[in-house]
Amino acid sequence: MQPTLEDRIASVTDVANANAAGVDRDGAFPQPSVDALTRAGLLGITLSTDVGGLGLGPREFLQALRAVAGACASSAMVYLMHVCAATVAQASGASGAVLRGMATDRLSTLAFSEKGSRSHFWAPVSEIQGSNGDAHLAAQKSFVTSAGHANTYVVSTRPTGGDALASSLYLVDADADGVDTSGLWIGLGLRGNASAPMTFGSPVAKVELLGEDGKGLDLMLGVVLPWFQLGQGAVSLGIAEGALKIAVDHVTSAKLEHLGQTLADLPTVRARLGRSQTEVDALAGFLTDLAGRMAQGDATAPVLSAKAFANETAIRVTSEAMQACGGAAMSPALGLERYFRDARAGSVMAPTTDVLYELTGRAMAGMPLLG
Repeated sequence: MQPTLEDRIASVTDVANANAAGVDRDGAFPQPSVDALTRAGLLGITLSTDVGGLGLGPREFLQALRAVAGACASSAMVYLMHVCAATVAQASGASGAVLRGMATDRLSTLAFSEKGSRSHFWAPVSEIQGSNGDAHLAAQKSFVTSAGHANTYVVSTRPTGGDALASSLYLVDADADGVDTSGLWIGLGLRGNASAPMTFGSPVAKVELLGEDGKGLDLMLGVVLPWFQLGQGAVSLGIAEGALKIAVDHVTSAKLEHLGQTLADLPTVRARLGRSQTEVDALAGFLTDLAGRMAQGDATAPVLSAKAFANETAIRVTSEAMQACGGAAMSPALGLERYFRDARAGSVMAPTTDVLYELTGRAMAGMPLLG
């Protein structure tokens, strides 16, 4: 009998919960969570059953990622980037062997961000160097989740002589020539996601082109962006829910002994919790609706605003949770300040909150999305 999706998810969140504090404290890559995702068969959640995947869609992806993020946001970000890489590989016609690996035991990730174009992830400034048999990647990436830990990378770059919006996507194995990780990720939040700089200089003849040469933008905007937006929303939702659970547990047990009351007996504390729960419920409803519309192929689904709305909600909820718990929230012992820090990472992760609101405004005004 096959395990249910809920059973698969629970087996991962148990491991993620047990290791989350250490991952954050040490800035350690959450390998135990990746191993648990592998055992649970969740690496291939969106991939076809023909290649060993589960063949599930946006709703189930939201469910799984939300739960993992509630336990360990670093683990959730690693998982999100893997699913985005696997989904675009499938959509662009990657080989069955590649997809089978991604579905079963080969962690993958995206390598899009570059210093020269910063949060405009869709516009790499790197370009294929050389021609014919001498052509090779020459891409320096500024932030790559799972850097040095992934087995395969989906790398963006311009074709030779391409304009500012021309790009191509390549699937590059970690052990390919010219792949190098430089530096460590030391961040305020998401401290275990290994988001380090990388260099890719592999010969083009020895890496796999995904889709058509020069048509990478279509894949980035048409495939990666919707799944990433939904997924980042799910991560923020999970963070908000995890923080709120800790806050409720604390204020209902912490005592004001001289008054014979708990912190929850204070109306101001209860108001903070109530306001936060209302925001969490609103975000959950928004993302559930978005996932359903994506599953139906609704081209009007509000994918652009999903990440921005979710990031800002998580920031507000974690702030309220910290205030409700008072001084105890400042200590790692309670576990709340980790959620507070993790919530803030999303808003400056490409595409940033400001960029997403601007793009949403462009769409509303009937203007070209990029320009």
